[in-house]
Amino acid sequence: MQIIGRKQEIKELIRLKESKQAEFVAVYGRRRVGKTWLVRSFFHDQFTFYATGIARGSRQEQLQNFYKSICSYSKSNPQQPKDWYETFDLLKNVIKRSRQRRKVVFLDELPWMDTQKSEFLKAVDLFWNSWGCMQKNLLFIVCGSAASWMVKNIIRNKGGLHNRLTCHLHLNPYTLAETKTYLHAQGIRWNNDLIAECYMIMGGIPYYLHLLDRSLSLAQNVDRLFFAPNALLKNEFRNLYESLFKKSEDYVKIISALSTKSSGYTRDDIVKATGLTNGGGLTRRLDELEQCNFIRRYSPIKGKTPIYQLADFYSLFYFQFINKMRHFDRDAWLHLQATPRHSTWLGLSFEKLCFAHVYAIQKALGITGIATKTYPLLTPNAQMDMVIERADKVTTLCEMKYTAQPYVVTKQEAEKLHHRAEELSSFFRAQNQVLITLVSNRLPRQNNYYNSLITSNIILSELFE
Repeated sequence: MQIIGRKQEIKELIRLKESKQAEFVAVYGRRRVGKTWLVRSFFHDQFTFYATGIARGSRQEQLQNFYKSICSYSKSNPQQPKDWYETFDLLKNVIKRSRQRRKVVFLDELPWMDTQKSEFLKAVDLFWNSWGCMQKNLLFIVCGSAASWMVKNIIRNKGGLHNRLTCHLHLNPYTLAETKTYLHAQGIRWNNDLIAECYMIMGGIPYYLHLLDRSLSLAQNVDRLFFAPNALLKNEFRNLYESLFKKSEDYVKIISALSTKSSGYTRDDIVKATGLTNGGGLTRRLDELEQCNFIRRYSPIKGKTPIYQLADFYSLFYFQFINKMRHFDRDAWLHLQATPRHSTWLGLSFEKLCFAHVYAIQKALGITGIATKTYPLLTPNAQMDMVIERADKVTTLCEMKYTAQPYVVTKQEAEKLHHRAEELSSFFRAQNQVLITLVSNRLPRQNNYYNSLITSNIILSELFE
């Protein structure tokens, strides 16, 4: 299958492949986002050397596995190394003997190799600084799903690897447009509403999308993957967080708390909701969750306490539905279709969908060339889904509506919108012009209330641009 999306990453990989210098590259992102698949597909598995770490493997198991890869690529059986220093000496020999013009070394799931007291990172440091950085034909790629480990130990390393990276690629989930292209390549041709609902469940994660059966409806697929007796993703939530974080239960407590309030929590709110200590440990956990794209942090007012908001669609879906299933139902999602509970979730998730596609909204508004800040805003008198604060003294109030029928601005809704606009104008001390944009999944019905308040309307199809 061809590589879908990843245009900037492919552009970088082409540059790195054609470079005449030694390159040290880190590829990171959350589990299942397609890091390994991208690198292996781009290079067609034609590596000078490839090895991957073993999940929860011991030091000896990691060394043994790496040694087997060395034997495979060297086509010989060198003496088995005692530690990582000797292991990387053997890797040097494999690289030296290769006849490839550009010698591409790919170490996958690097965090798993770094077991306790293994001195793995010191060995990587010595390998690169004493030898690798001087090999102009070497492209050294390291990859890991534990984004926090990659950032701390490779990207922001304060020891021997400090500032040694020549490039780092952070893979994000697919956008709506990329998800649609991927599904079409899989032979799945759902309409935009179904693709958006799929995104609200799976969040543009390629691995999840790969598991969809094109002969089934979306609802049938969701039941098959999450609710059936032997569902493929039945234990995905636990496996996801345990594979990324040590003491994953503390991270899950944070995610669980944030799932209860769409507008998000302050740090103090999180401490009260989770019982976690308000110290450096909490700071690290919040940073790591943000680096893995599970949460987002925003601060409407400079210098004020930031607010943390759940951003991961799958985690929200898990807490809204999977975790709340008190009895077994193999057709749970089919039974929930068109119910108030389903509609409420769609509306809540649509807000997150819009935040995940802010650039598409800015593009539809024609403001991509203007510096902006985007955030939800909660004042003592009003709650606003999305505010786009622009450098040209214009503030756009975005009202998100996901409805089964075309949305109608009633008298009551018009009063609410007018109040929010007034509150927003007061928030900026009347220094900014306030415009109201309706973001909806289909064209609304226009009436006098709509025409007097709404300055522009963005529909779901424009988020696919």
